[in-house]
Amino acid sequence: MFKQVLKIGLGLSLVASSLLAAPEKTKLKIGFIALTDCAPLVVAKEKGFFEAEGLDVHVAKEGGGWPGIQQKVISGEYDYSHALAGMPIAATLGINGDTNLQALMSLDLNGNAITYGNKIIEEMEKFGLKKDVRPVSAESLKKYIDSKHEKEGSNYQPLNFGMVHPVSTHNYELRYWMAASGIKPDEDTTIKPFPPPTMPQNLIAGNIDGYCVGEPWNSRIVLKGAGSALVTNYDIWNNNPEKVLQARADFVEKNPETTKAVMRAVLKAQMWLDESWENREEAIKYLAQDNYVKAPVEVLRKSMSGTFLYTKDVDSVNPMFNVFANNYAAYPYYSHGMWFITQMYRWGQLTTPVDMKATIEKVYRPDLFEVVAKEVGYSLPESPWKKDGVDEYNKFLDGKVWDPNKAVEYIYDTFEVTSPLVSKEDLMKVNNWKVTTKQPSYVCPYGPAGCADPKYVTKK
Repeated sequence: MFKQVLKIGLGLSLVASSLLAAPEKTKLKIGFIALTDCAPLVVAKEKGFFEAEGLDVHVAKEGGGWPGIQQKVISGEYDYSHALAGMPIAATLGINGDTNLQALMSLDLNGNAITYGNKIIEEMEKFGLKKDVRPVSAESLKKYIDSKHEKEGSNYQPLNFGMVHPVSTHNYELRYWMAASGIKPDEDTTIKPFPPPTMPQNLIAGNIDGYCVGEPWNSRIVLKGAGSALVTNYDIWNNNPEKVLQARADFVEKNPETTKAVMRAVLKAQMWLDESWENREEAIKYLAQDNYVKAPVEVLRKSMSGTFLYTKDVDSVNPMFNVFANNYAAYPYYSHGMWFITQMYRWGQLTTPVDMKATIEKVYRPDLFEVVAKEVGYSLPESPWKKDGVDEYNKFLDGKVWDPNKAVEYIYDTFEVTSPLVSKEDLMKVNNWKVTTKQPSYVCPYGPAGCADPKYVTKK
């Protein structure tokens, strides 16, 4: 019966698609990294959503990490790609490719964790770490670092940590978590990029003490008994943005109907992923295949099925670890994008003052997303601008509030640990705008998967 319903549904999609303008380009290549949050792209392919839009899509696994993805989008080898939310912003600002890339839509919320090896966890436990108390702070790590400074003096050897890319959420989340406890990431530690699938082997080899990465590369270490996941990025920032669908701005301009067709297919896949936990189980089997994530079903299930494995043999309930459609997860908020610019300033990655509002409006495309969302029946928030850290399911670990109207103050006045290379005064001169923010209610219109509680599910 399910197959018959799906067949009818796809047939209706084909009829609806035929009423829309034809795509300018139908044979496409979309790059992705082997992570569970590539699921919308995989599902759009495997469930026929791309095909229903008249597209012949090759979903290509990138072996060169995020730099490989970025290079191939810029060169045109990939028409679209799975991307870190900060990547199109950085490229547009000239610090990661010097090309105007655009974030067409968000692919998910949450999905990462910080995992440490057993050796450093044992040291942290001497200084009070209780890894089963949620959320875990970095206070014990700070005390361990202080003791290392005292013992080693001028010969201090920084701790080594891995993340996936300098402008990744992972880099900023790892820094945010450590800095909230007074750790100075660029003095007390070294933080280096590694392709996500290589994180476990680098930890086991002793090249790094811990890392921040997406799934399934945290569960891999936990199941091996080689470490524990201390915090998820949901613990650091509830329902934070993670990946986006990106493309060159000039490609989008030249191929608007193709772009909308791709977005419709991906958005349908996102809604399907959050419709039921049974759908998630089907998606897990797709992801397990060699041409996608290539990980055991039982490993992928640890995070995709409403739980998260912090420590071996102890599954913790976390239905929001992966959110694909619920709670406006697919919507590309300007304010989410601007947060990444503040982090680029906070950690000295940007060396000249830029108009943050003008920049993010050049990169993020809620205007285009709104058109596509209406075509597939996806609900929209009232505004592309909102505050973060103020709602029940949107809080930061340290209680801070992100208000885009106070973006400059957020960088310089909110945090004790920060290292910008641009002065507050210079940045203020080019950021004298105001935006109207509106807070969306927490909603789950698509089903129970990815939803905090069944009481929020409104789908009949």
